Amino acid sequence: MAITYKVLAQSAPSATTNTDVYTVGAGKQAIISTITVCNRSASAASYRIALRPDGAAIANSHYIAYDVALAANDTTALTLGITCDASDVVTVYASTADLSFGVFGTEVA
Repeated sequence: MAITYKVLAQSAPSATTNTDVYTVGAGKQAIISTITVCNRSASAASYRIALRPDGAAIANSHYIAYDVALAANDTTALTLGITCDASDVVTVYASTADLSFGVFGTEVA
C-alpha cells in the first residue's frame, strides 16, 4: 500500500460555475485533510464545496459548504479529514472569478 501526501488539487474556477477540482483516481482512496479558499479580490465573495460520491450528479446532500461568505482579501482553511473512495469528486463554485481553491491530503493506492 503506497501512501502519498500531496497537493491533491488547485483551481481558480470561473465565476458561478460548478467546477470539478479533484477526482479520486481508479484503484485509489484519499483523505482530504484541508481545503483552502482564498479571495484575491478587494470585494467580498462566496463559495460552495461539495463532495460527490462516485461522481454522482450534484445534489443538496453533497454540500459541505454552501454560499459561505469570504471577506475581501481573506483566506479560510477548512480542516476536515474527509475520507474518499475511487471516483469521488470534489466540486467547487465561486461567486466571482477571484477565488482560489486548494485541496490537500493523502492518496492511498
